[in-house]
Amino acid sequence: MTLRLEHLTVEHLTDPVGVDAPPRFGWHVVADEPGVGQLARRILVTGPDGSVWDSGEVADDRCSEIDDVDPPLAPLTRYSWRVEVTTTAGAVTGEGTFVTGLLGADLRAAAWIGGPGGSAAPLLRTEFDVPAQPAEAWLVVAAGGYARVEIDGAPAGPRHLSPAFRDYDNAVPYTVSDVTGVFGPGRHAIGAELGREFYGIRGRNTWEWERSPWHAEPCLRLMLLLRYGDGTDQPVVTSSSWTAAEGPTRSDDLYAGEDYDAREERSDWSSPGHDDGDWSPVTLVPGPRGRLVAQRQQPVAVVDELEPEAVTPLGPRRWVLSYPRVVAGWAALRTRAATGEQIELHFGEKRRPDGSVNNDDEQGFLDGRFQTDRVTADGSDLRWERRFGYHGFQHVEVRARELPDVRARVAHTAAARTGGFSCAEPLLNRLHAMAVRTLENNLHHLPTDTPMYEKNGWTGDGLLGAEMMLLNLDVHELLASWCEDIAVSRHGTGAPAVIAPCGGWSLDWSPAPVWHAALLLVPWEIYRQRGDRRVLASIWPDARDYLRFEVARSPECLADSTLTDYLSPETSIRGGNGPEDTRIAATAVVARMCQVAARIARVLEEDPGEWETAAARFREAFVRHFYDADSAVVRSAVDGPEVGYRQTPAVLALAFDLLPTSERQRVADRLAADVRERGDHLSTGALGTKHVLPVLTRFGHADAAWDVATQTTFPSWGFWAEQGATTMWEHWRPESRSRDHYFMGTVEDWLYSGVAGLAPLQPGWRRARVAPAVTDRLASASGHVTTPQGRLAVRWWHDDNRGVAADVEVPVGVVAEVGLPGLRRELGPGRHRVRA
Repeated sequence: MTLRLEHLTVEHLTDPVGVDAPPRFGWHVVADEPGVGQLARRILVTGPDGSVWDSGEVADDRCSEIDDVDPPLAPLTRYSWRVEVTTTAGAVTGEGTFVTGLLGADLRAAAWIGGPGGSAAPLLRTEFDVPAQPAEAWLVVAAGGYARVEIDGAPAGPRHLSPAFRDYDNAVPYTVSDVTGVFGPGRHAIGAELGREFYGIRGRNTWEWERSPWHAEPCLRLMLLLRYGDGTDQPVVTSSSWTAAEGPTRSDDLYAGEDYDAREERSDWSSPGHDDGDWSPVTLVPGPRGRLVAQRQQPVAVVDELEPEAVTPLGPRRWVLSYPRVVAGWAALRTRAATGEQIELHFGEKRRPDGSVNNDDEQGFLDGRFQTDRVTADGSDLRWERRFGYHGFQHVEVRARELPDVRARVAHTAAARTGGFSCAEPLLNRLHAMAVRTLENNLHHLPTDTPMYEKNGWTGDGLLGAEMMLLNLDVHELLASWCEDIAVSRHGTGAPAVIAPCGGWSLDWSPAPVWHAALLLVPWEIYRQRGDRRVLASIWPDARDYLRFEVARSPECLADSTLTDYLSPETSIRGGNGPEDTRIAATAVVARMCQVAARIARVLEEDPGEWETAAARFREAFVRHFYDADSAVVRSAVDGPEVGYRQTPAVLALAFDLLPTSERQRVADRLAADVRERGDHLSTGALGTKHVLPVLTRFGHADAAWDVATQTTFPSWGFWAEQGATTMWEHWRPESRSRDHYFMGTVEDWLYSGVAGLAPLQPGWRRARVAPAVTDRLASASGHVTTPQGRLAVRWWHDDNRGVAADVEVPVGVVAEVGLPGLRRELGPGRHRVRA
C-alpha cells in the first residue's frame, strides 16, 4: 500500500518565514487503503549548527495543532523539522522547514525614518559594502503604511500592499524575507518606496481614518541581517544616514486613487552608484507605538490578469473597458503617449444609464474624487500599475488621446482554495462560484466589506462570513490575526468596535451586540473548523469581560442593538434593519454568545457555570417576551404594533436553540409555510439569511430550502444571477450600492452543510457529519473540505434503482457519521461507497 505524509505545516503554513510564536506543527497522513490510524508521532527540529531537539515518541493520534514541541529557537534562523509517524500500517516520515521571526529581539537599533514632508510616496535609500559572500541574508521590514522594498534595483520580499494593516497602537506587522542569494562581495543598495495605506491617509472619510490616534506620514523601520560563515554578522538598518526624495507617485489615497508622473521616475534609484546628490537626509520619526509582530497571514498577490471582453466608445477620447467579472485589484497600463499627456482611469462595478462608469461615492462617505487613477506620460513606452491600493471594479472608463492597453490585475490575500462544491443544478454551481469570488475579493489582510466603497473590517460581516471563508479558503491565520484586532478595539473596557482595526471612529454605534458577537463567535468558528485552542485563549480575557458588560446592560435579560437583521428586502439601499423589534435579534445573539462562552470556558478548563446561567436567563426572557405558543410564532414586536410575520425571529430562535424542544418543529413548520406563502422567497436580511436554509433543512423542509435557493425572482440569489451578477451583492435590490459584498452570500454555508451534507461534529473535524439533504429536485452533488487531518469528500447521486448512492472519502484521523435516507453508518479512514 502507499503511505505518505502531505501538507506539513508550521503555524498552519507550509515552510513559513517569520514564525514569531511557539510553533505548532501539523501534517496529513495519506493512505490508499482503508482503516489506517495514527498511533504515535515523534518530532525532531534541527538547527543550522546541526543540533537536534527531539520530542521522543509520543503516543498520539492527533496530526494538527501539535503545540507541545518546545525546542530552543533563535531569532531569524532557518530550522529543519522532521516528523516520524507510526500508523497501524507502518511508519512514515515527512520533512519541512521554518524560519523564525524576531522572537522578541530588537532590530539592532534600526530607527523609524520618513521622507520629505508632504511627499505622497517618498523614496528612501542607502548603500553599503559587503566584504564576502554571506551564508544567510534576512530582510525584516516594518512600516507605518506600505513599503515597496528593492535591493540592487530588483523587488525584495512581498511586493504588493505590504506589510499588513493592524491597529498600529497595538501591533505593527513586519515581514521577513530570505534574500540570501542576492548578495556577493561588493557595493549594494536598498531602496524603499512608501505608501500611505490607512496609516497616513489624508482625505476626509466618514470612518475618520485621517484622525486616527496613530495617524502620521508613512515611515519605515528595516533591518537587513547578513550572516557569514565565520559566525559574524552585519546588520544594515534604517538610520539618519539614509537619504530621501519625492517619488513619481504624486498622490496616494486608498479611496481616491493614485497620481503617477512618469517624468519624475528616478531610474536606478535603488541600485548602487545612483547619484543621490539632490536627495535630502531622511527624517527620524517616532513611528507607530505598537509592538512589532510578524505578519501571520499570507501576502497580497496578483492571482490573475484579465483582458477586457468589451470596449465601448463614449465619445472623443473616452472608452469603457468591461471585464468578465467583478474583481478587486488594479489596472496594468501599457501605452506610448506624448510627454505630459495625462491618462485617466475611472473604476466602478456598475455603469450609468449613459454608459459611463459609475464611480460615485453614493453615500457621501468621502471628500472629492473616488476610484480614479491619473497617469502622466513621459514620451517613452510606459508600463504602470497602481502601487499602494486597490479598486473594486468590473468596468474602467479610460480618458486619453488614444486607447491604451489596460488589463485588470486581480489581487487579494494569497489564500489557497481548500474546499469545493458542485452539483447537477447549474444555478447552484454559479452561486458557489459567485460566493467564492466575493470572499476572495474581500480578503486584503483582513475580511473587508467591499473592495470598492469601504475596505473596512466590519465585525458583523466577518462574523457572518467566517464559516464559508474557512470552508473554502486557507484563512486560518488571517482570521486569527483579525480576532486580535477585534479584541484590542475594546481599549480595555466595554464593547469592541463595529470595525476592526478601528482608528477611533467617533460615531457611537452602541449597543450593537449583533456585531460585537464577532469577538466570541469568529474565534469559536475557527476552533470549530480548525481545532485552534490558542485563538480562544488569546481573545478570552477580552471576550469574557465584554460579555459581562453586555449582560449587565441588558435589563430583564432583554438586549438591544443598533444593527440587527441588516438590509432585509424592504429596507433602503442606503442601509437599515428589518422592521422587527431590534431587541429580538439582540437578545437571541446575546443568548448565543453566552452558550458559546460556556463552551469556550470548558475548552480552557474554566468553570462554565456563569455562562450557562446567563444563557438560560436570556433564553427564558426570549421565550417569555417574544414567543406566542398558541400560534407557534416568534413575534416581530413586543411593545409596538406587529408588522406581520417575519422570518428572521423564528430563524434565530431555531438556529440558536432558544425555544423549548417541544415547540421547535411547530415553529419550523410555520416558517416553511411563510416561505411558501411568499412564493418560495425569503424575507431576511444578512443575519437571518445566514441561518434560514440550514434551519429549514434541519427541521425536515429541505425542499422549501431548495426552492428558496433556486428562486430567480426578487428577492433571491438567482435574481442577482438573472441580472448578470458575477459576485454577491450588498442588497437584494438591483440598485444595490455594492456588487461585491459577501454577507448576503451565505447560501454557500448551506451548499456545504445541506446539499453536500458536510459539517464538523467535533472541533477540527475529528468527527464529521456526511449527511446530504437528499431531494428529488437534484440528481447529484459533491463537496469536499480540507480538514486539519486531510481531505473529507462526498459525492452522492440517485442510482438506477431509485435509491441513493454515495462515495465518501474520509481522511486518517477522522470518523464520519454518514446519513442517507434510511441509512446511518460510521466510516473510518479510506474511500467508501454506500447505498441506501
